[in-house]
Amino acid sequence: MARPQGRSWALSAPRVTGRRRGRREQPRVSAAERKEREERRPPGRRPRSPLSPRSLAGQVFVLQVFVVLLLVVAGAVALVLQAGRDSTENARNRSLAVAESFAYAPGTAAALASPHPTAVLQPRAEQVRRDAGVDFLVVMNPRGIRYTHPNPAEIGRRFVGDLGPARSGQPTTETVQGTLGRLVQAIVPVPGAHGRVVGLVAAGIRTSQVSGAVNRQLPILLGAAAVGLALATGGTALVTRRLRRQTRGLDPAEMTRMYEHHDAVLHAVREGVLIVGGEGRLVLANDEARRLLALPPDAEGRPVTALGLTGRAAEVLTGGEASTDQVVPAGERLLAVSVRPTDRAGGPPGYVATLRDTTELRALSGRAEQARTRLRLLYEASMRIGTTLEVSTTADELVAAAVPRFADYVTVDLLASVLEGEEPRAGEEEQMCRAAVGGIRPDHPLYPRGSLVRFSAATPMGAGFGSARAVLEPDLRAKPDWFAQDREHGRQIAAFGIHSLITAPIQARGVVLGLANFYRSEVPAPFEEDDLSLAVELTDRAAVCIDNARRYTREHTMAVTLQHSLLPRGLPDQHALDVAYRYLPARAGVGGDWFDVIALPGARVALVVGDVVGHGLHAAATMGRLRTAVRNFSSLDLPPDELLGHLDELVSQIDQEEAGDDGAPPVTGATCLYAVYDPAERRCTMARAGHVEPAVTRPDGTVGFLTLPAGPPLGLSGMPFEAAEVELPEGSHLVLYTDGLVEDRTRDIEEGLDMLRAALTAARGSPEEICRAVLDAMLPPRPSDDIALLVARTRALRPDQMARWEVPSDPAAVSTVRAAVTRQLTEWGLEESAFTAELVLSELITNAIRHASGPIGVRLLRDHALICEVSDTSSTSPHLRYAATTDEGGRGLFLVAQFADRWGTRYTATGKVIWAELALS
Repeated sequence: MARPQGRSWALSAPRVTGRRRGRREQPRVSAAERKEREERRPPGRRPRSPLSPRSLAGQVFVLQVFVVLLLVVAGAVALVLQAGRDSTENARNRSLAVAESFAYAPGTAAALASPHPTAVLQPRAEQVRRDAGVDFLVVMNPRGIRYTHPNPAEIGRRFVGDLGPARSGQPTTETVQGTLGRLVQAIVPVPGAHGRVVGLVAAGIRTSQVSGAVNRQLPILLGAAAVGLALATGGTALVTRRLRRQTRGLDPAEMTRMYEHHDAVLHAVREGVLIVGGEGRLVLANDEARRLLALPPDAEGRPVTALGLTGRAAEVLTGGEASTDQVVPAGERLLAVSVRPTDRAGGPPGYVATLRDTTELRALSGRAEQARTRLRLLYEASMRIGTTLEVSTTADELVAAAVPRFADYVTVDLLASVLEGEEPRAGEEEQMCRAAVGGIRPDHPLYPRGSLVRFSAATPMGAGFGSARAVLEPDLRAKPDWFAQDREHGRQIAAFGIHSLITAPIQARGVVLGLANFYRSEVPAPFEEDDLSLAVELTDRAAVCIDNARRYTREHTMAVTLQHSLLPRGLPDQHALDVAYRYLPARAGVGGDWFDVIALPGARVALVVGDVVGHGLHAAATMGRLRTAVRNFSSLDLPPDELLGHLDELVSQIDQEEAGDDGAPPVTGATCLYAVYDPAERRCTMARAGHVEPAVTRPDGTVGFLTLPAGPPLGLSGMPFEAAEVELPEGSHLVLYTDGLVEDRTRDIEEGLDMLRAALTAARGSPEEICRAVLDAMLPPRPSDDIALLVARTRALRPDQMARWEVPSDPAAVSTVRAAVTRQLTEWGLEESAFTAELVLSELITNAIRHASGPIGVRLLRDHALICEVSDTSSTSPHLRYAATTDEGGRGLFLVAQFADRWGTRYTATGKVIWAELALS
């Protein structure tokens, strides 16, 4: 109920005398009568201007203007008087100081005693006058005859002024009215020998030159006066406006009529109003308050405690404490009561209470609050369910979202094929696996997680699964066969207190994946139809997430299976390196990280580590293609830089061929590191294409990262790659890895490299133990990228496992080499292989002598096989062919291929090497 500002409803109390029965009729004033009264108003009572002299505001304004003007005049007079005194005193001090300074200056007395004083003193006096800013500086003899003057025509005339005190040796000042105006002049004696006055010096200055303070301060004073007048005017206007706002611009008669109208409205509104005085007696009650509280006719004037109020309504209405919309029962009604004291702003003691009937609104708000609660539950469930792509985790999230706000216990049962990521199979609905279970108490009798559950078609669960519709059982106690497949277990559940059930099928894309069962035990109210729709909403939202997780699980399983089938399943038989490896797929999906260990001719071993851009099946398939290509290129025994060049061309060709396929991500950007270790030379040749640099642990324990030429990722530039050769002592550990090991969302690559250095420094033991230690120190909780780690400990061939000979380009030298080879094989205990080795070497050396030039080298290596190598300076490679029956030659390489396990050619910086491997018997 609105009321005019500045007045309390309690002010209407004097109009209530004694006890009033019923509503008092108020006189009604029509618009015509109001217009007639306005026309009959005398002219002198017309609305006046706010600043009229006859109004209170106008009188206050005039008084403020008078006070401001009086202060301004007084300040101006005081300023002028003070300025006059100050200017005279300043002029006296300045003229006296200038006169004394010149009179007592060295040379003044001597100049007066010279034959021509004017010639000496006139320039000095004029210079001092200009510098000191005085109007004149005159030097004279004791009789007053001028020696200097600003006007040379006045020199020689008598000075006008009182010279008596100065002649007697006392400086004097006086104020005179001269031709220049009112000025102050000082006369100072010039002492000579024995204190005798030999001359006088007079200096004068006009007071107008030192009276600038008035000119500077008077505008400030006038400005302050203007500001004061403006503030007075503004303040008066604001006060007048506030008064007119509080009174609505009405005169007393109009205000009286306004209060009469308010009183009429007070009794006509549909909101109860009670006005209670400071003594606790009811001053006023409108008609609505009488109806809501069933007050007696003589209620006004009686104490509030005697009105027959009971319960909470009596406490709120008799206490007088401020409150807002307190809901209290009054009979069969619910009233919203608001109480406000009336003495807060200086009003009379007491308080005002307003009453509103909220019985129907309360019922509506209860249903609205229930709807808001359900919507909030659905919103929070949509945020909580589906945070991961794991089926079991999504089922747990459904349970957590429903307990305890919707149900006391929840179980989620899924088909076994769904948990495996597969599509539901026909006939599988007879048995499901419990994926999640939870409730308000852990000691419930429901089947635990992982249990195989079966539901009979007669049960609500079986009916819901078969019909793909949710089923509501409000009272399980009234249906004893609700758990027909295990009646004893059903009785245990009922004895535990579970009394109501909703079972909802989990279905997505028209396929039922399982069931969600919602139980109530602690909540006495059973499930209703509204609860059924809410359960369906929760289950449908969870079904989409479960189906997404199932499909992701299937794709992830396929990708992992494909990737593991493409990665090495074992290590080749070689003695150059002791190798251990680890491969860890990312949690987000299988990536394209890969590695390989390839045995090369000459007891050498190639190590490869690569990374394909992206995740999923395509990345795994691309990784397999690159790994196969590297193996094929390595069979040609290409140097690392040339091999990466061929691989770069292959990647560019793949991207060009798949450019029209919108669904295929590019292969460009893949990285690779290819290293070849030679145990005979203990040297490792490496080249990289955008890959991270390898780490090396020396036998003395020092750890470093090899600085290799930085080649671009595959498929980007087409530029040649560069290789670097590093000598590795026996027992060194070469560590190759992908960026997933050193780079993560929580750390940058520099921090990861520092961590890897620290882990390798602390790691000791075999390559297998080093792999384990590195992963324990650096593996993040949830890897965001694949991790491939390859640790290889170097070995070296002993000198007694190698033999070398230099062969001249003479066919007669072949027999000498054969004999030397036979002796070496005898020392190694390989006499049984001597004949085959002699035959192979004879053919290879003979071909080199016949078709090549320059020095020819022969080397034997005893490793897992007997390796025969013949090197020359030619770059042409021999080819195997079938000789005709009439050909005299052409059968040498055929014999080598027949007796050797494998043979081939590799190119070096100085030529080529033809090698053959013979099995050791």
